[in-house]
Amino acid sequence: MTKNVRRKNSPSPKKRSSPFTVVLIPIIILAIYYAVNTEGDRYNLSSFGKEEVPSKYIPIYKAAQEEYGVPWYLLAAHHRVETKFSTMKTLVSPVGAEGHMQFMPCTFVGWSHPSCTGLGKGNIPEHQKTDPATIEKYGGYGVDANGDGIADPFQIEDAVFSAANYLARNGAADGKIEQAVFAYNHSDEYVEDVLYYADRFVKKEKEEADEAM
Repeated sequence: MTKNVRRKNSPSPKKRSSPFTVVLIPIIILAIYYAVNTEGDRYNLSSFGKEEVPSKYIPIYKAAQEEYGVPWYLLAAHHRVETKFSTMKTLVSPVGAEGHMQFMPCTFVGWSHPSCTGLGKGNIPEHQKTDPATIEKYGGYGVDANGDGIADPFQIEDAVFSAANYLARNGAADGKIEQAVFAYNHSDEYVEDVLYYADRFVKKEKEEADEAM
Protein backbone atom coordinates (compact mmCIF):
# COMPACT_ATOMS: atom_id res chain seq x y z
CA MET A 1 0.00 0.00 0.00
CA THR A 2 2.39 2.65 -1.16
CA LYS A 3 0.52 4.58 -3.85
CA ASN A 4 -1.92 7.37 -3.00
CA VAL A 5 -2.89 5.88 0.33
CA ARG A 6 -6.02 7.54 1.69
CA ARG A 7 -7.72 7.61 5.02
CA LYS A 8 -10.48 5.09 5.50
CA ASN A 9 -13.44 7.12 6.71
CA SER A 10 -15.89 4.38 7.58
CA PRO A 11 -14.15 1.15 8.57
CA SER A 12 -16.34 -1.91 8.74
CA PRO A 13 -16.95 -3.64 12.09
CA LYS A 14 -13.80 -5.46 13.20
CA LYS A 15 -13.83 -9.19 12.67
CA ARG A 16 -12.64 -10.90 15.83
CA SER A 17 -11.12 -14.34 16.06
CA SER A 18 -11.99 -16.49 19.02
CA PRO A 19 -9.11 -17.83 21.17
CA PHE A 20 -9.96 -21.29 19.86
CA THR A 21 -9.51 -20.07 16.28
CA VAL A 22 -6.15 -18.47 17.13
CA VAL A 23 -4.94 -21.78 18.55
CA LEU A 24 -6.06 -23.59 15.40
CA ILE A 25 -4.33 -21.24 12.95
CA PRO A 26 -0.80 -22.71 13.34
CA ILE A 27 -2.26 -26.22 13.02
CA ILE A 28 -4.10 -25.25 9.84
CA ILE A 29 -0.94 -23.72 8.37
CA LEU A 30 1.07 -26.86 9.11
CA ALA A 31 -1.60 -29.09 7.59
CA ILE A 32 -1.77 -27.01 4.42
CA TYR A 33 2.03 -26.89 4.19
CA TYR A 34 2.08 -30.70 4.23
CA ALA A 35 -0.59 -30.80 1.55
CA VAL A 36 1.29 -28.36 -0.68
CA ASN A 37 4.46 -30.40 -0.47
CA THR A 38 2.78 -33.75 -1.07
CA GLU A 39 0.19 -32.74 -3.66
CA GLY A 40 1.70 -30.10 -5.94
CA ASP A 41 -1.46 -29.55 -7.99
CA ARG A 42 -3.81 -29.36 -5.01
CA TYR A 43 -4.27 -25.60 -5.35
CA ASN A 44 -4.72 -25.50 -9.09
CA LEU A 45 -1.56 -23.48 -9.67
CA SER A 46 -0.86 -22.59 -13.28
CA SER A 47 2.59 -23.25 -14.71
CA PHE A 48 3.27 -19.55 -14.18
CA GLY A 49 2.06 -19.80 -10.59
CA LYS A 50 4.29 -22.78 -9.88
CA GLU A 51 7.30 -20.81 -11.06
CA GLU A 52 6.33 -17.53 -9.41
CA VAL A 53 4.69 -18.24 -6.04
CA PRO A 54 7.04 -19.52 -3.29
CA SER A 55 5.51 -22.75 -1.99
CA LYS A 56 6.40 -21.85 1.61
CA TYR A 57 3.84 -19.03 1.58
CA ILE A 58 0.88 -20.93 0.10
CA PRO A 59 -0.15 -22.54 3.43
CA ILE A 60 -0.32 -19.08 4.98
CA TYR A 61 -2.43 -17.69 2.13
CA LYS A 62 -4.73 -20.69 2.33
CA ALA A 63 -5.13 -20.46 6.10
CA ALA A 64 -6.02 -16.77 5.74
CA GLN A 65 -8.54 -17.69 3.05
CA GLU A 66 -10.14 -20.18 5.44
CA GLU A 67 -10.37 -17.53 8.14
CA TYR A 68 -11.55 -14.53 6.07
CA GLY A 69 -12.99 -15.87 2.82
CA VAL A 70 -10.50 -13.99 0.63
CA PRO A 71 -9.10 -16.01 -2.31
CA TRP A 72 -5.61 -17.23 -1.52
CA TYR A 73 -4.32 -16.29 -4.96
CA LEU A 74 -5.48 -12.69 -4.40
CA LEU A 75 -3.36 -12.56 -1.25
CA ALA A 76 -0.45 -14.01 -3.21
CA ALA A 77 -0.92 -11.33 -5.87
CA HIS A 78 -0.86 -8.56 -3.26
CA HIS A 79 2.28 -10.06 -1.76
CA ARG A 80 3.90 -10.17 -5.21
CA VAL A 81 3.03 -6.58 -6.06
CA GLU A 82 3.81 -5.10 -2.65
CA THR A 83 7.21 -6.66 -1.86
CA LYS A 84 7.93 -9.25 -4.57
CA PHE A 85 7.21 -12.01 -2.06
CA SER A 86 9.26 -10.27 0.63
CA THR A 87 12.45 -10.23 -1.43
CA MET A 88 12.87 -6.46 -1.53
CA LYS A 89 15.92 -5.03 0.19
CA THR A 90 13.78 -3.17 2.71
CA LEU A 91 10.22 -3.78 3.86
CA VAL A 92 9.68 -0.10 4.66
CA SER A 93 8.58 2.11 1.76
CA PRO A 94 9.65 5.74 1.20
CA VAL A 95 6.23 6.93 2.44
CA GLY A 96 6.29 4.72 5.53
CA ALA A 97 4.36 1.58 4.56
CA GLU A 98 5.67 -1.36 6.58
CA GLY A 99 6.10 -5.09 6.43
CA HIS A 100 5.52 -7.96 4.04
CA MET A 101 2.18 -6.54 2.84
CA GLN A 102 3.05 -2.83 3.16
CA PHE A 103 0.59 -1.44 5.68
CA MET A 104 0.66 2.21 6.59
CA PRO A 105 0.92 2.32 10.42
CA CYS A 106 -2.42 4.14 10.79
CA THR A 107 -4.19 1.52 8.69
CA PHE A 108 -2.64 -1.29 10.70
CA VAL A 109 -3.27 0.27 14.13
CA GLY A 110 -6.33 2.33 13.30
CA TRP A 111 -7.09 5.78 11.96
CA SER A 112 -8.68 6.77 15.25
CA HIS A 113 -5.21 6.93 16.79
CA PRO A 114 -4.64 10.58 17.77
CA SER A 115 -1.43 10.83 15.74
CA CYS A 116 -2.96 9.69 12.46
CA THR A 117 -3.26 12.25 9.67
CA GLY A 118 -2.24 12.65 6.05
CA LEU A 119 -1.01 9.50 4.33
CA GLY A 120 -1.15 7.49 7.53
CA LYS A 121 2.41 7.28 8.78
CA GLY A 122 1.38 8.75 12.12
CA ASN A 123 3.58 8.99 15.16
CA ILE A 124 2.59 5.77 16.87
CA PRO A 125 4.89 4.48 19.64
CA GLU A 126 6.57 1.22 18.65
CA HIS A 127 4.99 -0.74 21.50
CA GLN A 128 1.53 0.34 20.35
CA LYS A 129 2.09 -0.61 16.71
CA THR A 130 1.94 -4.33 17.49
CA ASP A 131 -0.36 -4.34 20.52
CA PRO A 132 -3.66 -6.14 19.74
CA ALA A 133 -5.47 -4.19 22.46
CA THR A 134 -4.35 -0.87 20.96
CA ILE A 135 -5.33 -2.05 17.48
CA GLU A 136 -8.77 -3.05 18.71
CA LYS A 137 -9.17 0.27 20.52
CA TYR A 138 -8.41 2.32 17.42
CA GLY A 139 -10.15 0.08 14.88
CA GLY A 140 -7.11 -1.11 12.93
CA TYR A 141 -6.73 -4.12 10.69
CA GLY A 142 -3.67 -5.69 12.31
CA VAL A 143 -4.05 -9.35 13.30
CA ASP A 144 -2.07 -11.59 15.65
CA ALA A 145 -2.31 -14.66 13.43
CA ASN A 146 0.22 -16.89 15.16
CA GLY A 147 -1.01 -16.24 18.70
CA ASP A 148 2.28 -14.86 20.05
CA GLY A 149 0.59 -11.86 21.63
CA ILE A 150 1.60 -9.26 19.04
CA ALA A 151 0.29 -8.21 15.64
CA ASP A 152 3.42 -7.55 13.62
CA PRO A 153 3.42 -6.42 9.95
CA PHE A 154 7.00 -7.74 9.71
CA GLN A 155 5.87 -11.26 10.72
CA ILE A 156 4.59 -13.08 7.64
CA GLU A 157 1.54 -14.82 9.16
CA ASP A 158 0.41 -11.63 10.87
CA ALA A 159 0.96 -9.60 7.71
CA VAL A 160 -0.97 -11.95 5.41
CA PHE A 161 -3.86 -12.37 7.85
CA SER A 162 -4.01 -8.60 8.34
CA ALA A 163 -4.19 -8.12 4.56
CA ALA A 164 -6.95 -10.73 4.36
CA ASN A 165 -8.79 -8.97 7.19
CA TYR A 166 -8.53 -5.66 5.33
CA LEU A 167 -9.63 -7.07 1.99
CA ALA A 168 -12.51 -9.02 3.55
CA ARG A 169 -13.84 -5.98 5.35
CA ASN A 170 -13.68 -4.00 2.12
CA GLY A 171 -15.68 -6.48 0.05
CA ALA A 172 -13.39 -9.26 -1.16
CA ALA A 173 -15.10 -11.91 0.94
CA ASP A 174 -18.37 -10.97 -0.79
CA GLY A 175 -16.91 -11.17 -4.28
CA LYS A 176 -16.23 -7.43 -4.64
CA ILE A 177 -12.62 -8.03 -5.56
CA GLU A 178 -11.85 -4.86 -7.53
CA GLN A 179 -13.48 -2.70 -4.87
CA ALA A 180 -11.38 -4.33 -2.16
CA VAL A 181 -8.12 -4.06 -4.10
CA PHE A 182 -8.78 -0.40 -4.84
CA ALA A 183 -9.44 0.21 -1.15
CA TYR A 184 -6.08 -1.39 -0.36
CA ASN A 185 -4.37 1.12 -2.63
CA HIS A 186 -6.25 3.88 -4.38
CA SER A 187 -4.68 3.40 -7.78
CA ASP A 188 -6.20 1.94 -10.95
CA GLU A 189 -2.74 0.79 -12.02
CA TYR A 190 -2.33 -1.05 -8.72
CA VAL A 191 -5.67 -2.79 -9.20
CA GLU A 192 -4.64 -3.89 -12.69
CA ASP A 193 -1.31 -5.22 -11.43
CA VAL A 194 -2.84 -7.23 -8.59
CA LEU A 195 -5.61 -8.70 -10.73
CA TYR A 196 -3.08 -9.59 -13.43
CA TYR A 197 -1.10 -11.77 -11.04
CA ALA A 198 -4.17 -13.17 -9.28
CA ASP A 199 -5.51 -14.27 -12.65
CA ARG A 200 -2.24 -15.82 -13.84
CA PHE A 201 -1.42 -17.74 -10.65
CA VAL A 202 -4.22 -20.27 -11.16
CA LYS A 203 -4.99 -22.60 -14.03
CA LYS A 204 -7.42 -21.67 -16.77
CA GLU A 205 -9.84 -24.11 -18.34
CA LYS A 206 -7.66 -24.36 -21.48
CA GLU A 207 -4.55 -25.23 -19.48
CA GLU A 208 -6.48 -27.86 -17.52
CA ALA A 209 -7.80 -29.34 -20.78
CA ASP A 210 -4.31 -29.44 -22.31
CA GLU A 211 -2.96 -31.28 -19.27
CA ALA A 212 -5.77 -33.80 -19.45
CA MET A 213 -4.96 -34.72 -23.08
